Amino acid sequence: MDSIKTINQYAKIYSDPPERTRASSRGLVVKDNKILLTYEANKDVYMSPGGGVESGETLEECCIRELKEESGCIVKPLKRFITVNEYSFETLYISNYFICQAVGECEKCLTPTEVDHGVTPRWVELEKAIQIFSTYPEKPQDHASLYLREYTVLNELIKILNK
Repeated sequence: MDSIKTINQYAKIYSDPPERTRASSRGLVVKDNKILLTYEANKDVYMSPGGGVESGETLEECCIRELKEESGCIVKPLKRFITVNEYSFETLYISNYFICQAVGECEKCLTPTEVDHGVTPRWVELEKAIQIFSTYPEKPQDHASLYLREYTVLNELIKILNK
């Protein structure tokens, strides 16, 4: 079995040990040199689609559910390839990234918060996505951490895609 690369990322302020832990799954879907991202219009923020693991749910099931809900893209997770442990304030966020294959489409099912944030799916050229996330040093702390995480993961993805 392949080992999964783990990256530890620290915000400028964090508590050790963290008071809380939140596990999530995120899906990376690449088609025609474009990657599926979610865009929050009200915050002007991009990220890989995904979210928190619910009780009794596997990481793969979470990935499938979150992509359906946020993007309307039905996926088959092919490989979990990277985990990012993101320490921020009192919380350890564990983001498990899957390389996924799009196998269909369905109706999105956004939460009220996602609707309020203006969440929409967007297919973005891979090079453009890396450029977007490379702006992490210019972002406020909460978005800087997210953008650094996405920038790091996409650069790891590019290495795999170029093999």
